Amino acid sequence: MNEASSHSPDFRQGWRPATYYPDPAIKALDPRFEKYWLKLSAVERLATGLRWAEGPVWFGDGRYLLCSDIPNQRIIKWEEETGAVSNFRKPSNFANGNTRDRQGRLVTCEHGGRRVTRTEHDGEITVLMDQFNGKRLNSPNDVVVKSDGSIWFTDPIFGILGNYEGYKSEPEIDMNVYRLDPETRKATVVAEGVLGPNGLAFSPDEKILYLIESRGVPTRKILAYDVSPSGDKLSNKRVFVDAGPGTPDGFRVDIDGNLWCGWGMGDPELDGVVVFAPDGVMIGRIALPERCANLCFGGVKRNRLFMAASQSIYALYVNTQGALGG
Repeated sequence: MNEASSHSPDFRQGWRPATYYPDPAIKALDPRFEKYWLKLSAVERLATGLRWAEGPVWFGDGRYLLCSDIPNQRIIKWEEETGAVSNFRKPSNFANGNTRDRQGRLVTCEHGGRRVTRTEHDGEITVLMDQFNGKRLNSPNDVVVKSDGSIWFTDPIFGILGNYEGYKSEPEIDMNVYRLDPETRKATVVAEGVLGPNGLAFSPDEKILYLIESRGVPTRKILAYDVSPSGDKLSNKRVFVDAGPGTPDGFRVDIDGNLWCGWGMGDPELDGVVVFAPDGVMIGRIALPERCANLCFGGVKRNRLFMAASQSIYALYVNTQGALGG
């Protein structure tokens, strides 16, 4: 888990923190990004040695970050005060996406059990959902919790395609997006026909749900839906961002409605995080030496961006805060 001591000038072979401010890894692509860019903050690498980092979630009450390491069958814990890294849960059942509900409990998507679970305050694990209409879920991927307590998650087939990030198996149902009522445990399909549903997040006012279509043809996309006044249905599906050659994955929204998106794969020049304004314009970029799969906001003031990027976890202080529920 410790940082490698030797570095190479080749950005892909080694990594070193910026030695001057502003960090050259951070780029403003639109003047609107300037207000979010702290010029005396640089990208830090907190930990490395993972196989595929995913699903970061911040626990402010304990001042620690949890992050899934899917192929290694574990969730790791990074402590803000000491920088210590340890295993929080192993085996993790090939845990992927994580979030917290409005009672502060950990909610996790598990490839291995093809289920969504909740970790109670005493550590007991409750299975929230592992089937729909009598058929097994595919491999729940990412999850968010709305202010009404409802749990929204994506269920692509990525975790059952082989034995590296789950257990190889045949899908029994389509790849859907679900809403789960935590009280009645009733689940409904809120979005279907999405090619590889992946990361998802609500706008700060919860009137829009953003969703990654990670197997979109001919290009991957970030979709947007209107959320009904009742808060339990979606309509007006539209393309918010056409990713072109990029690969969006997990993302979170800040209090101003900007989308901070994990990005990369293919062209190394695209690896890192890109930021989209609420009108869909790309306004900023954080370059990383690895593809970023997911991220979250945390820290004492929710102004620290934690980035789960392939084999490492990075962090950057920014001049905004994560919206609630992320």
